Amino acid sequence: METSLGTVFLSEVVGTAFLLLLGCGVVANVALTKSKGAGGGFLLVNFGWGLAVFAGVFVAFRSGAHLNPAVTLGLLSSGADEYAPGVEVTFASTLVYLAAEFVGAFLGAVVAWLAYRDHFDQEPDPEAKLGVFSTGPAIRDYPWNVVTEVIGTFVLVFVVLLFGSTPTGLGPLAVALLVVGIGASLGGPTGYAINPARDLGPRVAHAVLPIRGKGGSDWGYAWVPVVGPVIGGVLAGLAANAYF
Repeated sequence: METSLGTVFLSEVVGTAFLLLLGCGVVANVALTKSKGAGGGFLLVNFGWGLAVFAGVFVAFRSGAHLNPAVTLGLLSSGADEYAPGVEVTFASTLVYLAAEFVGAFLGAVVAWLAYRDHFDQEPDPEAKLGVFSTGPAIRDYPWNVVTEVIGTFVLVFVVLLFGSTPTGLGPLAVALLVVGIGASLGGPTGYAINPARDLGPRVAHAVLPIRGKGGSDWGYAWVPVVGPVIGGVLAGLAANAYF
């Protein structure tokens, strides 16, 4: 049964919005000093993002739950015939996925800000506020920051494509645990964006929202969590095609 591109767009917007609402939400809970979860640590962030993926994948089941341009482009480069059952791989469907993922990421970040609005206004550290929305490197070295994002995204997309070819029975839980593992193992250098929409959509939200004392949006770094995941996703798709 063919799935309309309108259904794909809505599914990806809503699923990605849930992903970013819960993902940005767990970072806000840990990073904002007035929150009850303040100081919860990086491992809590890892599990929070994993469970955010779990929820987003369930919500976006109609579109195959890409939630990530790197996954969409990885499928494209793998030579897949469909992005989801009934959704052919075409130029139009690719644009629909990419647009929906960025729109959903922006909206999810906005709703996360609404949930923590008073805490943002009372947070004195502008870097903590930005960190809720977007990633940043522990050591700023752009070439190696890109390499880190390429590696993390390659792992994500390659294993997701493996899940698709050899059903595990775990469904969204398998992807959630994969994201937790990537964060715990490879997240330290850059904060593991591994998703261009996850970083750029919320970064735009940070730039336009009326957040008191928010500081800049670090646009000088913004290309890294876009370019790195795109490269990693495409390479994973090519590798999966050769491997399978």
